[in-house]
Amino acid sequence: MAKRDYYEILGVAKNSSPEEIKKAYRRIAMKNHPDRNPDNKEAEDVFKEATEAYEVLSDKEKKAAYDQYGHAGVDPNAGFGGGPGGAGFGGFSDIFGDVFGDIFGGAGGRGRGGPRRGSDLRYDLDLDLEDAVRGKTIQIKVPTLAACKVCDGSGAKKGSSPVTCPTCGGHGQVRMSQGFIAVQQTCPKCRGRGQVIQDPCGSCHGQGRIQETKTLSVKVPAGVDTGDRIRLSGEGEAGPEGGPAGDLYVQVRVREHALFQREGRDLYCEVPISIVDATLGGEIEVPTLDGRVKLKIPAETQTGRLFRLRGKGVTSVRGGGQGDLLCRVILETPVNLNNDQKELLQQLQESLEGGKHSPRRTSWFEGVKKFFDGFAL
Repeated sequence: MAKRDYYEILGVAKNSSPEEIKKAYRRIAMKNHPDRNPDNKEAEDVFKEATEAYEVLSDKEKKAAYDQYGHAGVDPNAGFGGGPGGAGFGGFSDIFGDVFGDIFGGAGGRGRGGPRRGSDLRYDLDLDLEDAVRGKTIQIKVPTLAACKVCDGSGAKKGSSPVTCPTCGGHGQVRMSQGFIAVQQTCPKCRGRGQVIQDPCGSCHGQGRIQETKTLSVKVPAGVDTGDRIRLSGEGEAGPEGGPAGDLYVQVRVREHALFQREGRDLYCEVPISIVDATLGGEIEVPTLDGRVKLKIPAETQTGRLFRLRGKGVTSVRGGGQGDLLCRVILETPVNLNNDQKELLQQLQESLEGGKHSPRRTSWFEGVKKFFDGFAL
């Protein structure tokens, strides 16, 4: 029976890139792999056919011969050179490892795994509002895995060195046969490093890392807010087997303040005022992060009114100029009055009867009266 066209088998065009050819083969091979389709002869045949096509089309020289002469150009019996079977079972294994290396933990034998990067760490830093606004350098203590100083992170006893892994011969990969398929996997003894420690360090017991608490200085920039992160490069966990350290991320949380609430670049605060100040007007002192300032209260100020003090807010760490301080005045009702004070207030109340001194109150009661008059109709 005549062989099918290799491009047709993989469903790619003749001018497809190597990456497109590889992607097409991987899709077919994953679907029809014998491990996924036990006792399925049809799937096995599709898998073998796609593998044969990929071995030719992924090889620059074989692909050129196939494009010029067809199947005869890659048929070892036709005298044109090595065909899909010419490389033997090892050639197929290399193809399989190249396409599926990420699944089986290897790279098809093309280089062993090196030392891995250490894990990143997170530290939650609680700040007072004043420190967050102005910035501050703070000392923190971070428990972490640090490189062993005795062996410099190698894990080997001082004066000795790791040796070539006897299981994989230093390749970091081992070949395992599963039926007619050979799969390359990460060496279980050296975990892909290609070396093992025969004489481990007595301090870290061959791990290359020890548990310790580091003291670090964190420079908190002015204007940070809750949710901001400060990255300290290389201050995370040391990498295993001498690998590079990860990073430390300092997560900022600003504590609640007794006087101020922050919203972006602006600060808010509530300022209690007396009936006299609200009625007659006056000048009161209000707090800011830079000290006290005078706030002028105009006569007949109503509770809840917002006053803006420009430039008394926060300069954000992201820039954009300094925000404002917004003061909301809250009218405070007098408490603990004696009889004379109560009598004076009663006299004041009687003198204010008539509505013109309380327009909002008068308007509100008129609205209430109309509301209930509607029920009476």
